[in-house]
Amino acid sequence: MAAPLPICSFLRGRTWLLWGLLWALGSGLVQAQPARPRFQLRHSRAAAVRLHFELQRNLIVLPVRLNGRGPYYFMLDTGVGTSLITDARLRDSLNLTLGQRYLVAGAGEEAPLVAFQTDSVRVDLGAEAGKIVAPSLSLLLLSDDVFDLSRYVGRPIHGILGADVFRSFAVEVLTEDQVLVFHRPERFRAPRGRRWVGLPLEIEGDKSYIHTQVAVNDSVQLPLRLVLDTGAGHALSIETGSDRRLTVPPRRLRTHLGRGLSGDIHGYLGRVTGMQLGQYYVKAPVTSFPDEAAVRARADAPRNGNLGFELLKRFSVVIDYPHNRLWLKPNKLFRDPFEHDMCGIDLLAGGPEYRRYTIQRVEPGSPAALANLQAQDELLSINLVSVSSMSLTQITRLLHSADGKQLIIFVRRADGDLFVTRLTLKRQI
Repeated sequence: MAAPLPICSFLRGRTWLLWGLLWALGSGLVQAQPARPRFQLRHSRAAAVRLHFELQRNLIVLPVRLNGRGPYYFMLDTGVGTSLITDARLRDSLNLTLGQRYLVAGAGEEAPLVAFQTDSVRVDLGAEAGKIVAPSLSLLLLSDDVFDLSRYVGRPIHGILGADVFRSFAVEVLTEDQVLVFHRPERFRAPRGRRWVGLPLEIEGDKSYIHTQVAVNDSVQLPLRLVLDTGAGHALSIETGSDRRLTVPPRRLRTHLGRGLSGDIHGYLGRVTGMQLGQYYVKAPVTSFPDEAAVRARADAPRNGNLGFELLKRFSVVIDYPHNRLWLKPNKLFRDPFEHDMCGIDLLAGGPEYRRYTIQRVEPGSPAALANLQAQDELLSINLVSVSSMSLTQITRLLHSADGKQLIIFVRRADGDLFVTRLTLKRQI
């Protein structure tokens, strides 16, 4: 008999990814599997192993091998309790044996989503086997790719790695070099140098939390408990329902933040004055304020929001679950301003190489709407440069680039007609 799982229907939309479903599925497997195999460095003399990753839309994408096959591409996400396979096609290609069956409640009018526990999967991190391995890992396999991560990221994504990895190592993230360093916990030493700052990292269940001071506005500064979430593409998200003193700033943008299994998620985008991370003060990060109803159903530990990778990427980071520490050192991105999309479109990638881009949604009143762009338009070129030569990450950066920048946009309508327009980027918050 299938075990039912509750679900919070909160999606990270434009720069948010689904976390409610991950929490629901992950927590179910955690309860069923109290002692999970750990990842380990294959060579006993190695103190650490370095692996390259891709940074796509502020998400860490790592090649892995499953049962000796691959490489497949997984996101690395501290916000996920249990690692999972999102591409159901891997069941047949890897001959996976399905175990406990879970039904996900709250999937609206769609057919119920089913997840299966699959045990004894060998997982090697990196494009080549033999450096870091979990010889017999239990994962969850989804019956349907509800995340649509490949289209969101703009490259094939087959799953998500979570706490299974972070509980095994002190994980160093060097964003500038796009390198991950997996340190053996018993041989890891705290980084030296006056620019490094160490913060307590609280582990509860399979989630990690930091406590930090956030200046909500010029007159209110509050201590907040935030989830550390490398799987969130945004900088900061604050849940106003968690504390009555948390309010949405006067200058804000009412917007569509994403879509959950039970419908669209709305809220505001704005800026807090700043936040303190040890000796470093982060100025005016763009902050999401989801409607209270969107997060009310979340059966999670108390928290005030989450800290995402748009902010974390501005540091060299060591996420050290074994020693309950977070280490930060500013990198060359630290002083870059935080910017929101200045165009007003949500893009999804498709086609064989994920180099065909379709407008999923146009924000009412945005520069894109004023330029008469429409949902289902296929983007063909920007400033006379074919978008087939650009990654989704590159296009996203361009649409965040500069207030007042003019773009010539060429699209194909859903009926096949061609349309060209001039669009002026506008900072809205």
